[in-house]
Amino acid sequence: MNQAVSIRGLVAGFGRRRVLDGLDFELASGQVTVLLGQNGAGKSTLLRVLLGLLRPRAGVVQVLGADPLREHRAVLQRVGYVPDVPDCYPWMTALDLFRFLAPQYASWNATACRELCDRLQVPLRTKVKAMSRGQGMKLMLVAALAAEPELLLLDEPFAGLDPLVKEEVLGGVLEALRGAERTVLCATHELDVAARIADRVAVLDRGRIVQHGTLAEVLGQPEPVQIPHGLHRVLAASVRGAEVLV
Repeated sequence: MNQAVSIRGLVAGFGRRRVLDGLDFELASGQVTVLLGQNGAGKSTLLRVLLGLLRPRAGVVQVLGADPLREHRAVLQRVGYVPDVPDCYPWMTALDLFRFLAPQYASWNATACRELCDRLQVPLRTKVKAMSRGQGMKLMLVAALAAEPELLLLDEPFAGLDPLVKEEVLGGVLEALRGAERTVLCATHELDVAARIADRVAVLDRGRIVQHGTLAEVLGQPEPVQIPHGLHRVLAASVRGAEVLV
């Protein structure tokens, strides 16, 4: 199976702190992988490395067959990213953001952008600083998907959302995956999200992937019954005694 992401011996951190410590990881193309870990486990650090925003101290990183540092712009053209908080200028409206992004991506799909905005009820003329957190996260999701990325990276996109808005954002993700051969890596600590969208689950603990497989394999049972509860046990066992790294 082709690998969208291949990592060997990754070491990365900030200052003297090692956040990722000899991490090995492969992300299969065309699948949704949920990266589980406690807050501070290093999930966001790993995504920054994949985006070429953080230089590793050691290791080999390939994203869609390219080095995200040496071929930074080429990688970003093929990768969509939804951060944990909106990362555009607060004075921008959705229309401002789309006008800025569209020329940056040869694959930008204006029709899909409009349809997603309608479906998710993204306010087009409201400044980002005046949006609710839910509206801001839906805007980030539309901005990422409108470029029709081959790889979609989600960094805790559901954190802090009320249940109704969380369902809307999750519904937008599920709709984007329907019928698309898109590879997704979703970093989260929300086990119900993993249960609903994951083809595979990877558990990050103390700088390394300690479990990686299908839901059934990670849970150690032939059928993934009572998935949220089972994943809770897996996550709790994996991170018991772990140090907060970031």
